Amino acid sequence: MTAAHSAHNYHPLPVVVAEGEGAWVTDVEGRRYVDFLAGYSALNFGHRHPALVAAAHRQLDRVTLTSRAFGNDQLGPFCAELSGLLGKRMVLPMNTGAEAVESGLKVARKWGYEVKGVAPDRARVVVAAGGFHGRTISIVGFSTDPEARGGFGPFTPGFDVVDYGDAAALASAVTPDTVAVLVEPVQGEAGVVVPPPGYLAAVRRTCDAAGALMIADEVQSGLGRTGHLLATRAAGVDADVYLLGKALGGGVLPLSAVVADADVLGVLRPGQHGSTFGGNPLACAVGREVITLLADVGPEGVLARARDLGAVLRARLTDLVGRGVVGLRCAGLWAGVDVDPAVGTGREVSEGLARRGVLVKDTHGSTVRFSPPLVVTEDEIAVAVAALGEVLANGV
Repeated sequence: MTAAHSAHNYHPLPVVVAEGEGAWVTDVEGRRYVDFLAGYSALNFGHRHPALVAAAHRQLDRVTLTSRAFGNDQLGPFCAELSGLLGKRMVLPMNTGAEAVESGLKVARKWGYEVKGVAPDRARVVVAAGGFHGRTISIVGFSTDPEARGGFGPFTPGFDVVDYGDAAALASAVTPDTVAVLVEPVQGEAGVVVPPPGYLAAVRRTCDAAGALMIADEVQSGLGRTGHLLATRAAGVDADVYLLGKALGGGVLPLSAVVADADVLGVLRPGQHGSTFGGNPLACAVGREVITLLADVGPEGVLARARDLGAVLRARLTDLVGRGVVGLRCAGLWAGVDVDPAVGTGREVSEGLARRGVLVKDTHGSTVRFSPPLVVTEDEIAVAVAALGEVLANGV
């Protein structure tokens, strides 16, 4: 039914999910799978986390949408709590990660003209090859993925692409018209690519020297995925602008945000940017509960669990290196696993894992991602990695 009536912009694995709880889902035939994709980090807190579901139910009984033509009693507290969590002054709430990126780019250009003094229509943004920031027309225009770009031109001008991790190339690309550098602190869609040590600090220095904004796309890497609130901060660097999404909505509904200080977000005035659903009370109520979960920095909090269990995941996957795994990159509970192409493509490996009750997703070539919910257990990690071992040993 889905294939007949839905646009074919996805090629899902042959699994039809009907229910989910914690790190597990059940398909329409009653078979259970451990979910090691977690909605590309949107389900950092697992399926139907009780605190998040309860927050949604409470708000459903009150009001779900007002539009921004009026205020609502969840928007102000959400913005205050999120800005406090990140140590910034202002929040621009949106719905999806791509909207957060587009909004961040608009703000950067406006800031460049009004604050930096760039001449009209000359603002430029430096971006990194291999990055993934969404699939809107502007974003695919500076993508280096031919599949994302092909057939969608002409593209929005004003972007300069440099190799990810090459600090010298980045510095060379910056001009007086550069208003921002947009970077993922860890490239997720590219296969959990971790930059070389010192790279993010070099980006920060380059932005400071050029008087440009450093924009960190933490839609996938932020809010606990790497075992830290923000992957950028884990590298000892503070960006000017943070782009958040996915996990911010708790896996319940879309919620994203641009977070920055008032000297950046303050350039927006009424009528210059908006969203009917952005900042709706239902999303904000769930987002506030997400913030409460993230604010627990104790040994039992989600950040500590992600760090501890990330070490377990890394150790178990490392045992497979040389036994069918030819490359491995980890950042907290996030791993990019390069499988020997002789075993199969990433798609074939993902299908083999699904047949063994483990859900993951391929990226490019023979690379698959492991990104379980942060509520996963050590035993569930053992189940998933053992299944990968079976695929490697016995074929897909």
